[in-house]
Amino acid sequence: MNRITRTFNLLKEQKKKALIPFITAGDPDPTLTVPLMHEMVEAGANILELGVPFSDPMADGPTIQRSSERALMHQVGLKDVLTMVSTFRKTDMNTPVVLMGYANPIEAMGYMNFTSKAKECGVDGVLVVDYPPEECDEWIKHLERHEIDAIFLLSPTTPQERIQQMAKVAQGYIYYVSLKGVTGASHLDLNEVENMLTQLRLFISIPIGVGFGIRDADTARAVSVLADAVVIGSRIIEEIERSSKSELLANVHNLLKSLRYAIDQGDSTIKYSL
Repeated sequence: MNRITRTFNLLKEQKKKALIPFITAGDPDPTLTVPLMHEMVEAGANILELGVPFSDPMADGPTIQRSSERALMHQVGLKDVLTMVSTFRKTDMNTPVVLMGYANPIEAMGYMNFTSKAKECGVDGVLVVDYPPEECDEWIKHLERHEIDAIFLLSPTTPQERIQQMAKVAQGYIYYVSLKGVTGASHLDLNEVENMLTQLRLFISIPIGVGFGIRDADTARAVSVLADAVVIGSRIIEEIERSSKSELLANVHNLLKSLRYAIDQGDSTIKYSL
């Protein structure tokens, strides 16, 4: 049992939901990534998603695109991201870390080389936006051999055939994209999310996290009632953008702490009128 499964099992026993924040490795400065990771855990994060900077992040909106651009200005690449995870593991052996990104950097490194290094550094899961489950059997098997979870995205437009396919191969958790479009979009329809999660659970037995469109504590709280995990990225990146380096850690901590509190106050009587 790896760290992701162990974390969800523990949260289930505690009747709590997971908070999964996303940051881009190297943004705003490579020296701040590991301190940010620790700060988010201290504030109540259960699993960390660490974005691998990429020059053409097609699934990401302007906010996360800017974070990739800032990281790339510091020449942060996949090898650097793995080093950051390894550094994080020197003092935190419990919090799961998921790398999120695109196929190109992995292909450049070689997926066999990548998975070996990822395992050695302490990576628990990998979400590659442009690796469709129908075409990556060998990739999934190789991750399994290294006890790394293959995590996949589902969206409101995913056909049932693909949902059933992902249900067979996905591990750790499913990331449900609650909106049509790119990261950072708004206008979250919670009734639609509830209906879709009901359908997904007919086929999917592993936890389901919901991301995209979660902008504040109220939305996080409402989503936590429906999902097993709340994933938040663009809002954190915005906090990083507006913070000075001296204030950044405290501001991100306070944001995550407010979201953690809201999620823990989740109540099934909430009306989805946000």
